[in-house]
Amino acid sequence: MQPIMHFEIHAANPERAIRFYEDAFGWTATKWEGPMDYWMLSAKRDGNGIDGAILQRRGDDPANGAATNAYVCTINVDSLDTSMQTVRNAGGEIVVDKMEIPQVGWLAYAKDTEGNIFGMMQMTAA
Repeated sequence: MQPIMHFEIHAANPERAIRFYEDAFGWTATKWEGPMDYWMLSAKRDGNGIDGAILQRRGDDPANGAATNAYVCTINVDSLDTSMQTVRNAGGEIVVDKMEIPQVGWLAYAKDTEGNIFGMMQMTAA
């Protein structure tokens, strides 16, 4: 098994995307001191999860209604209802409403300020 070690969020406006993920999920961003505009994201809680980055999108924005042509990351949340409202308050949009995944939890999909789709999952208590 090869675990995921890093993720990237492509954004037309990286600063706006950073604000969204900070406001919606409490992540923090730090500007990388390398040869390109790249912001490292700290997205771990209690040592769980993976860290990632935000970078300038190359080319056109994702088309509304187009099939997803990239990975969709799902974020583990404590309360899906609260997280859905927090996403809306941060400028995002819920694109697939809350649904139950039997014996797993509750799942919804959202779109960030840059048009990227992501999931949010509230796990069922074990």
